[in-house]
Amino acid sequence: MAFIETFQLQPRSPLNFDLSCQVFIDGSPLVRTYMRDMFSQVLQIRGHLVMVQVIECGTPEAPCLRVTLKSNLALTTQIKQAAQDMLIYIFNLNFDLCAFYEEVQTDPIMHKITQQLWGFRFPTTPTVFEGLVDAIVEQQISIKVARTIEERLAKRLGSQLKINDVIYSAFPTAQQINDASLSDVQGCGLSQRKAEYICNVANYVVEGKLDLEALKSNSDSAGIVGMLDELRGVGVWTAELTLLRGMQRWDVLPADDFGIKRVISTYYCNGGPLSAVQAREVARVWGRWQGLAAFYLILAESRGIRV
Repeated sequence: MAFIETFQLQPRSPLNFDLSCQVFIDGSPLVRTYMRDMFSQVLQIRGHLVMVQVIECGTPEAPCLRVTLKSNLALTTQIKQAAQDMLIYIFNLNFDLCAFYEEVQTDPIMHKITQQLWGFRFPTTPTVFEGLVDAIVEQQISIKVARTIEERLAKRLGSQLKINDVIYSAFPTAQQINDASLSDVQGCGLSQRKAEYICNVANYVVEGKLDLEALKSNSDSAGIVGMLDELRGVGVWTAELTLLRGMQRWDVLPADDFGIKRVISTYYCNGGPLSAVQAREVARVWGRWQGLAAFYLILAESRGIRV
């Protein structure tokens, strides 16, 4: 028997939900995907596994999201509120996107791009742990391959929710990865070293040596990057990507990222070779929005936008 609840969210304007979900469009429907205008994912909410389904029912200027929750356990008021809070966090629904648009108006290229991608909000991972694991997985491999590995981690190591005879999987917790063997983690398609890095991080979290969620309240982004950099297998690029995608630190730019250097070069340097130092120099004009601006460039390139 499945318990079902529905409610609506009224996000801060503007929001283009379709653009914001493009990163999930090739995802597995058994883990997380955006298919037929609906985002779906199994989330761990207050110890419950809940299938969350979201569709847009408004416009970018007057956004509205219709949310459906499905679970095998009763959906209490507390769980519904926690699900709402998590969705607000994942899609940055309360973020003042217009502040970003106003501050990049002095950059003609970025201004034109934001006008064509109006309402795009880059999603955040539900937890910092997931953001860090994703960043480790994605070291020196393509995003497509990385996504496959991340889905395998969920299917093989994460908790499972069965609804109408279909089994869905949630991203594994630090405890679940810590309880798994190194070979189990490596068997998801990881190299032995990457599996060791992920298991080491999970062990630190479980033993209380690393409180990743508490870092959200620490405003010292550079200090957090330095601290994560000390972890085995977590360099500056991995740490910066974790802050950007897992903690909404839009000022952080992973300038060593090949894709980010490529799109900055494409739109600002005529496609020529670009170093991380040069990429940071170009990005200075975006001020406290450097990381977010880089995601706008990546989406612009994928959609063939020319300025």
